[in-house]
Amino acid sequence: MRTPAPETLPVALTIAGSDSGGGAGIQADLATMAGHDVYGTSAITAVTSQHSRGVERSYPLPLEEVEGQLSAVTGDFDIGAAKTGMLATTEIVRAIATEAENFAFPLVVDPVMVATSGDRLLEPEAERAYEDLIGEAAIVTPNADEAEVLTGITVEDEDSAIEAGEALLEFGTDAALVKGGHVPGETISDVLVTEDGVRTFEHTRVDTDATHGSGCTLAAAVAARLAKGDSLEDAVSGATDFLTRAVRYHYDVGQGAGAVNHGVEQRNRAAMESTTEQVRNAVGRIVEADISPLVPEVGTNVVGATPYADAVEETAAVEGRITRTLGGISPNGAVRFGASKNVARFLLDAREVCPSLRFACNLRFNEEVEQALEELGWVITELSRDTESETDEWVTPTAVETVFDGDGDHPTAIIDRGSVGKEAMTYLVAVEAETVADRVLELYSELD
Repeated sequence: MRTPAPETLPVALTIAGSDSGGGAGIQADLATMAGHDVYGTSAITAVTSQHSRGVERSYPLPLEEVEGQLSAVTGDFDIGAAKTGMLATTEIVRAIATEAENFAFPLVVDPVMVATSGDRLLEPEAERAYEDLIGEAAIVTPNADEAEVLTGITVEDEDSAIEAGEALLEFGTDAALVKGGHVPGETISDVLVTEDGVRTFEHTRVDTDATHGSGCTLAAAVAARLAKGDSLEDAVSGATDFLTRAVRYHYDVGQGAGAVNHGVEQRNRAAMESTTEQVRNAVGRIVEADISPLVPEVGTNVVGATPYADAVEETAAVEGRITRTLGGISPNGAVRFGASKNVARFLLDAREVCPSLRFACNLRFNEEVEQALEELGWVITELSRDTESETDEWVTPTAVETVFDGDGDHPTAIIDRGSVGKEAMTYLVAVEAETVADRVLELYSELD
């Protein structure tokens, strides 16, 4: 018999409807909470016949069943935070508002009224019953359409979002996050309004319609972070960052556009060890081969990004780079995350166009290297510095992104002929670290 080793996690509660398609509702909430290392509990308010293309049927549960679930959960678990989603009927909205008066934990109210597909999820009378529930909330998280229903204010820019948020505060909530996903533009601005002021969280819009479950997921992420002890502002900041990644790396499921990736943060963390090991193995092969003629004056590096990397801190590389010594070449430090700036930034910029690319290596560029590249017959492209402004970066993001055409067609090698104060460079990119190492050694062999 083995000795048990229990784990204690923060607990969060979701009060929402069931989405049979799994992208939104209770399913999205619980998956998001688990992805934040929070134990999720639930009270189901309605059952929907739903898929990736829309809602076919919706059946609200009897009020006593909803109240029974709430009583069971709150009577047993130490709830750290809760969130509401689809509440379906006026009597359920009113009942949850009454129950919330006794909650000893923060409540996130996501006033779900219309599905992403456009299907109505709430009877009109219930919309008017939300005022009391919002009055019990730590934060309410409407999108632009929901904010307009609740306040009568059309949200079309930051100023109107602030106006709507201030109107929501009058209901009694501590904070209002007016989401900007439904407002056109290349940047999404989520506006947090509290009695202490306004803070806007901006993210570049992801070019996809796979946003099913985005509202549920954001509210669940806020609740999970509050359950873990984050401040309200930190919870919102982290949740909006999380949702941006969850939308970019969405699930390609069903016949519709897809659903947000509720487990993206957890998967990203899980991939860090294997990414480090892949970089370490590639570095070992390159060092053993002693590719000194290919090492530039600034040193070379092998950089690996996790599958969902969006920041330099999520790329692994050799600390201090690999440099030439009297006895060959040698790494100046261990492989760790955040160790590279320039090559990591190059790789991340390339991933903006080709998300499948995960590994890159910078090498010397000169006439001999150029001739060797031509002999190999690889797909080669050249960076242009014509559009660059003054910058300390080796290469600007715009220059990098213009030489890539997407995952289906990307170059093997990218040439940067340098400029004043910037050394010429060759970049090799690949989906696998082993492929980068193979190509480095192949280029070195051709150079000989």
